[in-house]
Amino acid sequence: MMLKTKLKPIAVAISMLVTLASVASAEETVQSKDTQADEQMTVLGKTYRNTATKTSLSPEETPQTLNVIESEQMEQRGVQSVMQALRYAPGVSTENKGGAVVLTDWVKIRGFDSSNNYYDGLMLPGLPGWNAKPQIDPIAMERLEIFKGPTSVLYGTMPPGGMVNIIAKTPKFEESTKVNLATGFNNLLEASIDKTGALSDNVAYRFIALGRKKDTQVDHVQEERYVIAPSIDWNVSDKTFVNFNLYYQNDPQLGQNVTVPLAAFESGKISPSTFAGDVNYNDISREFMLAGYKIKHDFNNDWSFFQNFRYMTTKFNQKSTNSGAFDEKTGELQRTAYSTDESSKGISVDNQLSGFASTGALDHYLLFGVDYRSIEGDVDYNSFDGVKSINLYNPDNNQLNPNDFNRNYYSNTDVSMKQLGAYFQDQMLIDNWVFIAGGRYDWVESKTIGSANGAAPTDTVTRDSNFSYRVGGMYQFDNGISPFANFATSFEPNAKLDANGNNLKPEKGEQVEAGVKYASYDSTTTASAALFHIKKRNVGVRKDGASPYEAIGEVRSQGLELEGRTLVNDNLDLIANYTYTDMEITKDENPNNVGQKAIYVPDHAANLWANYTMHEGAMRGLRIGGGVRYVGETVKNNAANVNAGMLPSYTLVDLSIGYDLGEVSSTLKGASANLIANNLFNQEYYTCWNESYCWYGQQQTVQVNVKFDL
Repeated sequence: MMLKTKLKPIAVAISMLVTLASVASAEETVQSKDTQADEQMTVLGKTYRNTATKTSLSPEETPQTLNVIESEQMEQRGVQSVMQALRYAPGVSTENKGGAVVLTDWVKIRGFDSSNNYYDGLMLPGLPGWNAKPQIDPIAMERLEIFKGPTSVLYGTMPPGGMVNIIAKTPKFEESTKVNLATGFNNLLEASIDKTGALSDNVAYRFIALGRKKDTQVDHVQEERYVIAPSIDWNVSDKTFVNFNLYYQNDPQLGQNVTVPLAAFESGKISPSTFAGDVNYNDISREFMLAGYKIKHDFNNDWSFFQNFRYMTTKFNQKSTNSGAFDEKTGELQRTAYSTDESSKGISVDNQLSGFASTGALDHYLLFGVDYRSIEGDVDYNSFDGVKSINLYNPDNNQLNPNDFNRNYYSNTDVSMKQLGAYFQDQMLIDNWVFIAGGRYDWVESKTIGSANGAAPTDTVTRDSNFSYRVGGMYQFDNGISPFANFATSFEPNAKLDANGNNLKPEKGEQVEAGVKYASYDSTTTASAALFHIKKRNVGVRKDGASPYEAIGEVRSQGLELEGRTLVNDNLDLIANYTYTDMEITKDENPNNVGQKAIYVPDHAANLWANYTMHEGAMRGLRIGGGVRYVGETVKNNAANVNAGMLPSYTLVDLSIGYDLGEVSSTLKGASANLIANNLFNQEYYTCWNESYCWYGQQQTVQVNVKFDL
């Protein structure tokens, strides 16, 4: 049964009042004061908001680290998920569950989990504790913005490492039709269309659709996806702009979610294609829909109102097996089975009143906001024994009969979460100085009603509130160098229980960051360097596996991030970055845990990408691109009190070759071909949650696509 929310009427009422106030106060609109912001919004759409400030001011004017990945870079690398798009981002650990587990985006930023991505400024929420969660395909992405450090001051309950915001493609009045056809390894078949143009003098549209089907590197496992994403921009008047958007995605096959023991990897007797599951019980599917609107109303040249609303519904189903005891001599792996049937729905709304004011020589870009989001859903879970084992050294993936399973556990759970927040921000400019200060207060309510094995339902309710804030400053020298510093806080509700069965106090984080940004006068070269120190407190810890949790744990992450981009000449462009991360447990109930490192977080990581484009001669229209990714050693076990050693480092090479087919014949004008190879030399590598749960990284993939710009 879906849960009702008590906060929803309050949030909707506030939203309606703010909207009515906006319309009642409307005044004549004049031309914007900020030419640079106007140019950026022309490219990204009138409703674009910088992730780090929720304003149209550029990321360069923000005294906090914000990395950007453009759609052109994603196309050159042939990415098919946010995880793949983040491979070359500094400070980000990606694909932490290997190359064949794609049902969600497992990402760490500066060492901390960041699994809830944002889409155009609103969270893509997952059902708390479960798998139902939207996952946007790159076909709909204009760019990715990675906001580093605590973001609670603008977004509420968030981890202290940072967040990923997906900026959606928007309608354009210029007519354009782009068709893409692709094929490649693993029987890849893909087709997509991206069409935009004007419906009238004041209405533009965009229509995006994609179909993709392929085998995976794992035997007997496929992926299949279909996307439809239409949107409309409507200039209602000189004062008011409205965007309507819809995103629908159906994933009939989402690969697999089966682990392999570390000992099997180390035996040398299995390969990245080894499947530990069974074709008769491996079914992962997802379907979701996002429907929303955005309204922007200008009162005058100084003040405007913006409302961003979205409704979401998601279904997720999974049938799979779990790995158990493993005999490394014989290769025999014991297994159990499970199934989940999940559904969720939710709403998100963000109301922003932004304006400009001047106090003497100090210019204030002010932001006041109220946002609300809720998600509620239900889950049926079943666990089975009586499942036949499998020999990983000689696997038979067609031996299970679900009718032979014995159900040993079942449960039904209703889950809901609501968050209401009010925030303010003042971005101050005086001469070459940029200062920012902001604060936010949140009210969060989580509720779980669960019944297991037919027992009477239990009801758990958690209510938290918190004030988050940040301050920062930056000085912009005329030569393009801009040193900056900031302090910011974060919080997250804590799902762990104490001795009395109550949820622990919320986890709280804080960051001190100092760095420098550089942008050349002609913008052909940009660079950034940042030192960060993050602490997360109130982490739930216990002495052993049976004792209750206590909110006395602390984790510290500190390090250095370097990034540079340059257009060396008309032919060559380079992107390079390096990250050093020192993350460890600094407080724990068990003293043996202090000093232990976190999994999936390498001490060192570095990336380099280069493109060389021919503009003249016989090879005119040819682009040769390539990259190198280095990921250092990582801890192999998530159990803090287990000194399990390290997983080896690895280095991967990627290749991308593009050619403008219009150079061959004028009849092919607007057409291009691309050859993309990831993990070119087929380097084997793997990641682990612990010694029993490991995944192979993505092996070599090659695809060829042909794009037509009609």
